[in-house]
Amino acid sequence: MTNTSVVTTFILSGLAHTPELDTLLFGSFLVIYVLTVVGNLLILMVITVDPHLHTPMYYFLSNLSFIDLWFSTVTVPKMLMTLVSPEGSAISFPSCVAQLYSFHFLGSTECFLYTVMSYDRFLAISYPLRYASMMSGRTCAILATTTWLSGSLHSAVQTTLTFRLPLCGPNQIQHYFCDAPPILKLACADTSTVEMVIFVNIGVVASGCFFLIMLSYVSIVHSILKIRTSEGRWRAFQTCSSHCTVVLCFFVPCVFIYLRPGSKETMDRVVAVFYTALTPLLNPVVYTLRNKEVKKPLLKLKDKVVHFQSK
Repeated sequence: MTNTSVVTTFILSGLAHTPELDTLLFGSFLVIYVLTVVGNLLILMVITVDPHLHTPMYYFLSNLSFIDLWFSTVTVPKMLMTLVSPEGSAISFPSCVAQLYSFHFLGSTECFLYTVMSYDRFLAISYPLRYASMMSGRTCAILATTTWLSGSLHSAVQTTLTFRLPLCGPNQIQHYFCDAPPILKLACADTSTVEMVIFVNIGVVASGCFFLIMLSYVSIVHSILKIRTSEGRWRAFQTCSSHCTVVLCFFVPCVFIYLRPGSKETMDRVVAVFYTALTPLLNPVVYTLRNKEVKKPLLKLKDKVVHFQSK
């Protein structure tokens, strides 16, 4: 495309790899995606059908599983298409806009949701007697709705700032999905102001959420240390360890890509794979393998399926 033409279609360069690895990468990410979808659907189904899991903690966990289900779907299928054939690397302008909006919408909503979940754990451990009244069904619904609305607003700002710039060509995005930093490099205008606003926008959201999460955990640790029995301290710690694990796996790659000076395209794509493909799979694994309350209904469901098949 010439420098004066208007971009109507983008070409995604995909992952940085040799063509010989196409088959291996396709098979690996296909398995990861299938496991992600099945794992998060199982969590949603178990939480829905088991009355014992109708608590604030699992209400927010069901929101997290729903987000991870679609967060992976936004990027991984297109990456698989790119690995299969060169034609699969093309993405239309409207589809690119939709992908960028959906990616930042789900990602920022998950960021806000982690913050709410840490606040929920803080109340459960620090105020166990008042927890039920403080985290009523109405309160949980308001907090969840706020996270979704906040994520939508944050993503709208990112998408508007990115695509309001003139994109004259070339049209190749050095990434495997449409994201703000690689798209801004295609703009035929000064992007310094937009880059700064996007940097501040993401920085405020990420650092603000992370600060509130750390503040909650400082208070949680303080409350745990007040528990007299070692068994009680261990049970309190177990309720937070799963959430703490996924928080670190989510925030560290995001900080590496969006909140550091400069950009290395190859490294950014490698790190992006972690939180777009692996973290959505990690959540159901962490919350099932380390959580007896979720494992028990899963085993019951498995027994029912086996019994039905035997009949």
